[in-house]
Amino acid sequence: MAEQKEKRIVLTKEGHKKLEAELDYYIRVRRNEVAEQIATARGFGDLSENAEYDEAKNEQSRIEARIVEMENILRTCVIVDDNNISTNAVNVGTTVKVKNLDLNKEISYTIVGANETNHREMKISSESPIGSMLMGKKVGQQVSVDTPGGVLKLKVLQITK
Repeated sequence: MAEQKEKRIVLTKEGHKKLEAELDYYIRVRRNEVAEQIATARGFGDLSENAEYDEAKNEQSRIEARIVEMENILRTCVIVDDNNISTNAVNVGTTVKVKNLDLNKEISYTIVGANETNHREMKISSESPIGSMLMGKKVGQQVSVDTPGGVLKLKVLQITK
């Protein structure tokens, strides 16, 4: 039987700090909030027909699952060291300015780990269609990316930290 290698999650330092803060919030605040909801719902009587109790228990399960997930990510992740980020090629932690060759429009993306994406801030995953095609590319190189809206032709203009 072939051994399956566990995929390591890549995080920037900023993403690591945010995940630690989220974990802390879930442990210190959300656990207590849902415990209070469960206690309140118990006061409503018969638990077998108590929708508030069922919902609070379901929320407790979701919170505990998320806590376990975050703890696992933090325990096994690879943190990209800002000092080791090269701007010779696109990589996690770099910001890449590209030109959409069809629209003649420039756009910048910051390449981050899969758990750090934020489309409003133009942070895309290194595993996304665009991010994965840009990974390893250098200034002047072009890529074609299959997207739901069609093929996107991009040219790398600049790579910064």
